[in-house]
Amino acid sequence: MRRFSEGRVDMKTELVGMNQTELEDFFQDRGEKRFRGRQVYRWIYLNLERDFASMTDLPLQLRQVLEEKARVTWPEVLEEKVSEDGTRKFLLELQDQKTIEMVLIPQPVDSGLRYTVCVSSQVGCPLRCSFCATGAGGFERNLKVHEIVGQVLLSRWVLARENTGAEPRLTNVVFMGMGEPFLNYDAVLSAIRLLTDSEGINMGQRHITVSTSGEVRGIRRLAEEGLQVVLAVSLHAARDSLRDTLVPLNRRYPLAELQSAVQYYFDKTGRRVTLEYILLNRINTNREDARALVTFTRPLLANVNLIPYNEIGSAGYECPPQEVVTRFRRWLEEAGVNTAIREERGADIDAACGQLKAKREDIWQENDTG
Repeated sequence: MRRFSEGRVDMKTELVGMNQTELEDFFQDRGEKRFRGRQVYRWIYLNLERDFASMTDLPLQLRQVLEEKARVTWPEVLEEKVSEDGTRKFLLELQDQKTIEMVLIPQPVDSGLRYTVCVSSQVGCPLRCSFCATGAGGFERNLKVHEIVGQVLLSRWVLARENTGAEPRLTNVVFMGMGEPFLNYDAVLSAIRLLTDSEGINMGQRHITVSTSGEVRGIRRLAEEGLQVVLAVSLHAARDSLRDTLVPLNRRYPLAELQSAVQYYFDKTGRRVTLEYILLNRINTNREDARALVTFTRPLLANVNLIPYNEIGSAGYECPPQEVVTRFRRWLEEAGVNTAIREERGADIDAACGQLKAKREDIWQENDTG
């Protein structure tokens, strides 16, 4: 990433985040043929090229002009941690020196490895869910389209660079990193459309998951977009009194409104919604909680993912024993709810659900030594 001295205004135009039409317009507005935009589009999104000098099908003079007037940037990797299970967490720096985190999750398949990238949509998070490290760190700003798409491009570049055998494939993107995606709706939607463009990255819509804490307006807007992405709702409690504490957004959109929005999404898209439910020992794991979750879920034909809590220290919650997790799942299944227990990845490097909290602190405490 190019760094700029303090106080210097960067007048260059960022090309990452532009779709093909926007790039064609960019070149046409500068007296060039529109097909130059298509060429640069392929260089950026297919060839993962950031250096204009290497875009060899462009005239030399045009490449020199682009170097002066435009830029192609991704977040910069400050540090990486690797879990025992192969999950990789990246501390990334943006151009204004804000930091975010991104996680690459491997899944072995017959042909080698398949990867999911968990991307952030905000620097921090404004929702302050009581069990989540990201919210505890506060909120700074929304990410721009190029900062979201740049995480995916960076992931593909990392995997391509390290390919030594069977080709590792980035097949899935989940908006489950830092931030509430629907509070940055326009940028997230633009990123999804770029990721699924058949002329570019060409990722299947059903391989993209957007996770929300229950931002009802965003759920209803997404239902109208004509997309087939997966919607996941971080529920965590099916009683308003408890969810008000765990997920403060519930005070704005209580469960009845959330249930109506999820039903609307299913009716418009035909896509089942996934309800994510973090199990907090002795907080939301009793029979009353299970009954409430069944009552909420049944009309929606939704799937429930149970997530044993990943402890973050100061939050004061505990992961339930295995027998509590198993019992809670049994209660749901006996009531006819389609239920799974999520296999958490990267907990030993604080890369699992609820643990992301980008902070420099001398670059992750100098690799947590000392």
